[in-house]
Amino acid sequence: MPYYTKLLDLIGFSKLRDYVWSDGEGFFLQFNQAKEDTKDYERYASGMNHIGFSAPTAEFVVEVKTQMKNAGFDVPEIQSFDQARALFMKDPDGIRFEITYYPPGVSVVD
Repeated sequence: MPYYTKLLDLIGFSKLRDYVWSDGEGFFLQFNQAKEDTKDYERYASGMNHIGFSAPTAEFVVEVKTQMKNAGFDVPEIQSFDQARALFMKDPDGIRFEITYYPPGVSVVD
């Protein structure tokens, strides 16, 4: 992925590990090579998979879920990954939005 390596370095991002860059302020980008035979919005499909935001607390993730559900949107259950808590919601176009709490010491971005 030489294109992203060069571009992101030029605009102030640092490569943390394969396919993951950060601006050092909590904003992360992850670019994976697309795989054949994937459907739209699958993890390794061509195009954007999802937009992720970090939450300040696990309770914040629950509050987002509650408020979105109360507003009439279809909201799935919160997922647990080790100690992290993640909510993946789809917008009306099918694009996923992630709200995840990562406790101290837990690696951000998989």
